[in-house]
Amino acid sequence: MSQYDYDLFTIGGGSGGVRASRFASQYGARVAIAESKDLGGTCVNVGCIPKKLMSYSAHFHEDFADAVGFGWTVGESRFDWQALIASKDKEIARLNGIYRKILDGAKVDIVEGYATVEDAHTVVVNGKRYTAAHILVATGGHPTVPDIPGKELGIVSDDFFHLTALPKRAVVLGGGYIAVELASILNGLGSDVTLVYRGKHLLRGMDSELGVFLAEEMRKKGMKILFENNIESLKAAGDARQVTLSDGATLEADCVLFATGRHANTAGIGLEKAGVVLTDKGAVKVDDNFISSVPSIHAIGDVIDRVALTPVALAEGMVVAARLFNKGGKEMSYANIPTAVFSHPNVGTVGLSEEDARKQVGELRIFKSEFKALKHTLSGNSERTFMKLVVDAKSDRVLGVHMVGADAGEIVQGFAVALQCGATKAQFDATIGIHPTSAEEFVTMRTPVA
Repeated sequence: MSQYDYDLFTIGGGSGGVRASRFASQYGARVAIAESKDLGGTCVNVGCIPKKLMSYSAHFHEDFADAVGFGWTVGESRFDWQALIASKDKEIARLNGIYRKILDGAKVDIVEGYATVEDAHTVVVNGKRYTAAHILVATGGHPTVPDIPGKELGIVSDDFFHLTALPKRAVVLGGGYIAVELASILNGLGSDVTLVYRGKHLLRGMDSELGVFLAEEMRKKGMKILFENNIESLKAAGDARQVTLSDGATLEADCVLFATGRHANTAGIGLEKAGVVLTDKGAVKVDDNFISSVPSIHAIGDVIDRVALTPVALAEGMVVAARLFNKGGKEMSYANIPTAVFSHPNVGTVGLSEEDARKQVGELRIFKSEFKALKHTLSGNSERTFMKLVVDAKSDRVLGVHMVGADAGEIVQGFAVALQCGATKAQFDATIGIHPTSAEEFVTMRTPVA
C-alpha cells in the first residue's frame, strides 16, 4: 500500500494537465486533478477554440461579397453579436463536458477547487489535504496588463470572449498573434479597429516578411495600424475611452484591448514556499525532464514559459506521464513546431525564419512567391498570398516554410511533416503538385531570389 493518496496529483485542468493525467492513469497510476474553473483551460474556454469560431464568423462578410463574382445574388445580411456569443458558449460547454468524460473514463479523480502546494508531496484544495508521490503543475498563464494610468478601463483577451456587444470603435494594443487575431475578428465583424504596436513589424519572432505582408493585407481590409507607437494612458470619456498615444495623438474608442503578452500562473499557489525555484518572469524553472528544483514537483505548458501552444503542452504532458509511469520512451523536441495565426488572412509557419537560419547555418537560398489566389480572379477581392521557403545552401535541406494566405495553417501542417523528416529542396521539387491549389506553389518554386 502506497504511503500517498495518489501517485500523481495534477494542478490545472487545461489541455496539458488533462493529457498527462489521462495517460498516467492509463499507465496504471492513481491520479487526481484539481481545477477551480471550467475544464479545458485557456485553449478551450478563452483561447484557441472560441477565437477560431469567432474568426470563422468574421470571414462571412467577405464570403458574401466574393459570391457576387461567381454569379450569386446576395441579399441583405445582418450580424448578431449576442447570437454568435450564445453559439460559442454552447460549443464551449459541450467541450467542457467532453473533457470531464475523458477524465472520468480514464478513472482520474476530479477535485473541484483552487489547489495550493503545501510541501513536496502535499496539495491542499478547499481545506482538504491530498498527498501524492508526484505533483504536476499545469496552471497555464494569464494576460499581461500594461502598467499605465487608466489600465482598469481596458480589457484583455479573457474578457473579449464575454463582451456583451460588438464595439463600434476598438483600439488593440500589441503586435503578436493574439493582437492580430482579435483585431481581425473585430474588423471582420464591423468594428472600426486601430492596432497600436511599439515594434516595426507584426509577429515578432516569426520571419519578418510575414509580419510585413500581413500588415499590408490587414490595412487593405480597412484596419488602421500604427507602428512604433504605444498607449500612454486611458481616460473615461462618457461611455467611451480616450486613448493617449506615445506620439501625442489621441483616439476615442468604445473598447481598448490589451494583447501585450502573457505571464505564468504561479502566484498564490505556494510553490516558492515548497522550495520550487521560479524564473525571473515568474515561470516554473524545470529541466529537460520537466522536473522543478523539487524532484517530486513537475511542470508543463504555459506555466514553464517555453512554447505557449496547446499541442506543445499536450506533448509535454505525454512525456512526463511516460517518464514517471511507463519507463520513459518519449522525448520532447522543440524543433520544427508548426503554428498558425488566425488573422485575416491566416499565417502558417514551421521551421526557421530567414533571420534565425542565417545566424545558425549561414549561406541560404530563399524562394518566394506572391500571387492572387485563383478564387479572387473572379471574386474581385484584392487579397494576395505570400509563400516563402528557407533552404540551407550547402545541404539543400528546407529549414523553413512560411505562408500568409487562406488556410495557411491547413497547408503548412503537411509541410511540417516534411521538415520533420529532413526534406530537401530537391525532394520538394520532385513532388507533384495538386492543381489548381495554392499549396502547389510550395513545390513549384524553382528560382531563388537574389
